Amino acid sequence: MEKIQLKNEGIYKNRHRSRELALQTLYACEIGTTEDWQSTLERIADDSALSTEVIKYARELVSAAFDRLEQIDSVIQERAANWDLKRMAAIDRNILRLAVTELKNYPQVPAKVVIDEAVELAKTYGTDDSGKFVNGIIDSIHKKMKKQSETSGKEGSSNGTNPRAV
Repeated sequence: MEKIQLKNEGIYKNRHRSRELALQTLYACEIGTTEDWQSTLERIADDSALSTEVIKYARELVSAAFDRLEQIDSVIQERAANWDLKRMAAIDRNILRLAVTELKNYPQVPAKVVIDEAVELAKTYGTDDSGKFVNGIIDSIHKKMKKQSETSGKEGSSNGTNPRAV
């Protein structure tokens, strides 16, 4: 039993570090002069001496975020009442992007974990109000996704849509 708990704690810490690396990469690419996220991620990872497992999950998150950035931003903008995406703090915006990416592309990760991690990142890297702000928007996005999933489940999947796809 103790080995399982220790293994889960290791996975949690690795995933948390992966999310931090992914956030740092997204943020650096947005405020920096390069959009070459791969070299940015590698440079940050090398400076932090992170494990291959941490880097791999971070790379997957960043890749998925950049592949669907416009769609992710649209989802955020829709649920961020009275907030223009460009006027949000860059760190908050990128935490939201990361969380939406994970909610949409990694259904095996419980939504509660994604939301808790996003709030934790916001509290660590954002302002005093970032945690509440991120929590409100991500929770709203999750509720809408859950409602869409339930609705499409009742109607069947004959329409070929996937509520998890961004």
